[in-house]
Amino acid sequence: MSHYALSGYIEVLPQALKEALKRQPNGAFLVQGMGPLAVHGQARIGRLLFAHGAGAGQQSPFMRQFVTSLADRGVQVLCIDFPYMQKMQETGKRRPPPPIAQTLEQFAQWYVLLDSLFDEPLWIGGKSMGGRVATLFASKQPTSHPLASEQPSVSAVPGVVVAGYPFHPTKAPEKLRLDHWPAIDCPMLVLQGERDPFGTREEVAGYRLPQNAQLAWLKDGDHDFKPRRLSGLTQTVLIDEATQVAASFVRAHGSGLAEVGNVLV
Repeated sequence: MSHYALSGYIEVLPQALKEALKRQPNGAFLVQGMGPLAVHGQARIGRLLFAHGAGAGQQSPFMRQFVTSLADRGVQVLCIDFPYMQKMQETGKRRPPPPIAQTLEQFAQWYVLLDSLFDEPLWIGGKSMGGRVATLFASKQPTSHPLASEQPSVSAVPGVVVAGYPFHPTKAPEKLRLDHWPAIDCPMLVLQGERDPFGTREEVAGYRLPQNAQLAWLKDGDHDFKPRRLSGLTQTVLIDEATQVAASFVRAHGSGLAEVGNVLV
């Protein structure tokens, strides 16, 4: 039996997913041809497709706490595992993610499928690499994607939420991953630890970011929002703080928040 079946994921065809969600609104499904999908919470203020980072899937401790906390605040979160992560879960062996274009294609397939199931807007986002993939997808008009022609009802992305954006590789701060950001028209929130090696507060302060990209800094947090012990804070506190900001951002749809430049206050 597969890892996901043992974890309680119910196998379902893509065309049957809508009915399955009606029966189990917070279910865990293994969508044939796609992979695992877990739905958390009720969409009282919004709905978010959220992708994992490069090294850990949707069942990682960070993802579980972040998603649970955000769902408790009224944002329904739909979590997926990309195919390479599915193989890691099944074999127990670590493997690197494929080229980002391949992961972007897989993310687009999920968005087309899930967007067709709901009347309400579907936000997108992710942890680290998943957040990068989400911003790349948001930078492209859905109608320009080849999959969109198969699903004419696919809507424009209403907003993006990223937990720990990888602004650059850890050992190459000069290689910024920001070229596509000016093409993103929707509201975008980045929740970032001040000590994140993929983009510290000091480094990001020197970047020129578009006005629709807002930053919320987590005091003394690293890439997983873990602060140092001397800070007097804990990872749990910072994750809860991050999800509170994220829920408020989704509720406001990127407007009505007090801000100074690109930093939420």
